[in-house]
Order: sequence, then structure tokens, then C-alpha cells
Amino acid sequence: MNTFVYRNQTVETLFGDDGIAYSGYGDISLVPQDVDRYIWCYQVPVNADSTQLAQEIASYRDKLELVLSKIDAHKPFIIFSLVNLFPIKLTGDDVAVDHAVMDFNRHVAQLADHHPNVKRVDFSDFTSRYDAYTLVNWKYFLMSQSLINPKLARDFQAWWRRIEGELALKRKKCLVLDLDNTLWDGVLGEDGVDGIKLGGDYPGNAFSYWQRALLQLSRNGVILAICSKNNEADVQEAWDCNPFMELKREHFSALRINWTDKVTNIRDIADELNIGLDSFVFIDDNPAERELVKQMLPQVTVPDFPEKPYMLMPFFKELVERYFRIYAVTAEDRNKTQQYQANAMRRAQQARFADLDSYLRSLLMEIDIIPADDFNMPRIAQMTQKTNQFNLTTRRYTEADIRQRLNDGWRVYCMSVRDRFGDSGVTGAIFLEQIDWDTVGIDSLLLSCRVLGKGIEDAFLGTVLNLLHDEGVQKVVADYLPTAKNGQTADFYDRIGMECIGIADDSSKHYVMTLDKETEIKDYYKIKVL
Repeated sequence: MNTFVYRNQTVETLFGDDGIAYSGYGDISLVPQDVDRYIWCYQVPVNADSTQLAQEIASYRDKLELVLSKIDAHKPFIIFSLVNLFPIKLTGDDVAVDHAVMDFNRHVAQLADHHPNVKRVDFSDFTSRYDAYTLVNWKYFLMSQSLINPKLARDFQAWWRRIEGELALKRKKCLVLDLDNTLWDGVLGEDGVDGIKLGGDYPGNAFSYWQRALLQLSRNGVILAICSKNNEADVQEAWDCNPFMELKREHFSALRINWTDKVTNIRDIADELNIGLDSFVFIDDNPAERELVKQMLPQVTVPDFPEKPYMLMPFFKELVERYFRIYAVTAEDRNKTQQYQANAMRRAQQARFADLDSYLRSLLMEIDIIPADDFNMPRIAQMTQKTNQFNLTTRRYTEADIRQRLNDGWRVYCMSVRDRFGDSGVTGAIFLEQIDWDTVGIDSLLLSCRVLGKGIEDAFLGTVLNLLHDEGVQKVVADYLPTAKNGQTADFYDRIGMECIGIADDSSKHYVMTLDKETEIKDYYKIKVL
């Protein structure tokens, strides 16, 4: 990705030179149009004259606005918040620079609210880890005009990689939790419901803070699951009777409360939720259990659990920062627990029917086909970043990428699904490129794993093909690009009637379909094109 960085000091040691170009110090005269994204990384200069410094900081707003007005609104513009790395105050009541920094940062937040391509990065998230004398190497600054100590470059780059993952909405999907001495202090089978420590004084209060934090993580789209060697009846009694229990049965999307080994149970949870093991983080107080999972399931992330309960909240903060924080949460993220619980009810319903069609008809499925817009675009971008299993090409797109394609004349549709058990939300997307006056190419087709197994992918694509047929499109072309995770889609286009006209050495396939008739769609799908 080609990047142009606006800066007022030397920052090459932070961002490097691979695909990156830099402005002159404080220079905004150049606004290159042939780059993929822009970064604004100004830092508060060193100046003992607070009045003069506050005026200079205030001028950054006008510069920033001018650059923003000249760049392509479809390209990402990442703005670092201002941090006064080496504050100098000659009097205790001098707050001019503080106010100028706050005003600038408040303005950036407002820009991010009103411009979809603007993303704000809290630079203090990095700088707050160091004192002023560690952050600034004065010899290096005076020789090279870089305030940030070059010895921190490796730390910055690791932090920046994580921030870029957050901006791309990449994170782990599922947190699998043990119970005894993990969600509460004590062993339920030995201490009983009243004997475990939860709430009240230490250490019970530490576990209450921990559970409340995990609950908020769940409400922000992370799937919670239980994997515990315990009697389920005892656990249910604890959920029902312990007044300090913050996390109850309804907060978990999958439960494995039994005496089976945890490796088998985690595999079962992955199968039930239909997500990859590399999306899992496993939390257990027992080092032997952690080591077993590390050895047998190397795809699963297994952090060390804190030895003392008073370290639970710092541990939670570390979990969020390393594995679960993203730039923004979608409506689908907030409803994820209910969506996976609804899937469990669908599986129970399916067991009652002798044939698949009768089961699918009983679901009363409703599918909305919706053009991409400002409301659903963050979710579409998120799906391209996270969906791996049913993804024919696994191309990753940001919101800005999608806006650019729409601007270039592409059509992008998403799909929202609901049935008698609940609303799965926006769970599919298709990207269509107009190749010729009578030919359209399917650039990307993807569905969330939680709606697979009900033929929805056939109904979604069939509806889109019928839309194209009605518009006079005569031919559709598409590719299947194999990855380590999308093998289940290898014959999808063959199955729906496309003709494979080429297979490359890497097993990728090229398809064509003539739209000489409408695609037949099962009548038990109630489909609405919005």
C-alpha cells in the first residue's frame, strides 16, 4: 500500500520507507493523488513560549482542513492525535498549550464523525507507556529533528501493526473460558455455590470486575464460550443462585461443561460455531490445561493466566489490546451472542425433520438484498476482512476501497437474513464489476459462516443473477481463488450451473455463465430487493 505522510518533524524511523513518501516539515503544498492512503502525523514542537506554541498548534487545524479538501474522499486519511511529548510550563496556571492540544484533538474527532474516510488514531495509546525522558532522545532530536527516541522504533512498529489491524476490523472472534478459579475464586464442586468467592471483598471483588469486563466484551461482538471440567447442574445452580454472578448462561454462545478433555471440547466448539481455531483465545488458570491446548491446537491463542486475582483487570486490558480491539463495532457485532444462540435453536429444529426442504420451509426465511450505502458499508468492509470459509476470492476491502469501486461504477450488494428464530443481520456481500456493456464480473462473493447450510448462498446469488438478467446483462464471469480456508467453495460455481473455462496451476478457476434465462429459486425464501 502506497502511503503519503504529512509530518512536521522526522518520522521516518517510525514508519520506514517501504511504500511510504513524506511531506516536507510542515509542508502541505503537495497532495499526491497516486497514493492509496494518507497519514497525518504532526507532533507538538518543543517551545518554552506557550503562547506562541498554542498559536502554532491552532494553525494545524487549517492545514488539516485544506489537505482534507484536496484528497480523494474515497481514500483513507489516518490522523494521529496530538500529544505534548515534552511539556514545558513556566507557571502552574499556564494551560494554553493543553487547551490547544485538546481543541485540535476534539476537531479531529469531529472530522472522523463526519468523513467516512477519516480515522482517528489515539497516539497517547503508545506514548503513555513511557516517561518524557524515555520518549525523547535529545541528542537524536537536535541532530535529526525527531522527537521520538529511535530506540522505540521497534515498539512503535509493533504498536502500529496492531492499530492497522484495528482499522481493518481484524480481531479474534471467540474467547473460550474455564470456570473454577477463572471466572470465580474456588472450585464449585468442592466449595459449593455459597463457597466460591465472587463479589464482596478481595479476592471476590477482583472476579466481579473481571466478569463485568468480559460481559462488555461480549456486548461488543466477541463470542464467549465455556470449556470447563465440571458438573453442568452445579454450574447452572451457581448461575441461578449466586447474586454476584455477572455472566450467566445466556451470555455464552457455546457450552462444554463436562469431563471430556479440553482439546476435544474446543474442537467441538469450533465445529458448532463454524469458525476456525485460529479465531480462538483460550483462558484457563491451570498451566497443564493451557500447555495441552498449546501443544495439540497450535492455532489457538493461549495467554498465561495471572497468578494473582488483583492482576485480572490488567490482564483484561492486555487481552483487548492484543486480540479484540477494533476501530468500530457494527450492529451485527453487538447481536452476535443472540445470533449464535439462534443457530443452536435452528439445529434443534432441523433434527425434527426427515428431509432438508421441509426443515428449510419451516424456518420462514426472509432475505433482503440491499445496495451498499453509508449505513451498511462498515459491515460489508468488516466481512471482507474477516470472512474466510465461504469467500470465493478472499479479497480484502476497506470502506474507502468500497466507496472507490462504487465511484468507478461497480455494484455492491449486501444481504440481510432473518427467520423464525431471529435476525442474523447483514451476513453476505457481492461485488459486481461492469466489464463490458453486456458482461459483468463477480469480483467477490462471500457469506458469514453462521448462515451457511440453508441454501441461502444459492438464493442470494440467484437473485442477483436475475437482477442482472432483467437489466439486459448477457454474460457473467467469475473466479474461484483457493486459499487454505475456502475449500468448501471450490465447486460452488460449478454447482449453480456456471461453466469452468480454465483452471490454473494454483487450482484457481475461471467461470462464465450465459444469462439466457432466469435462475430458479426455491419458493420458501421470501426475498425482497430494496
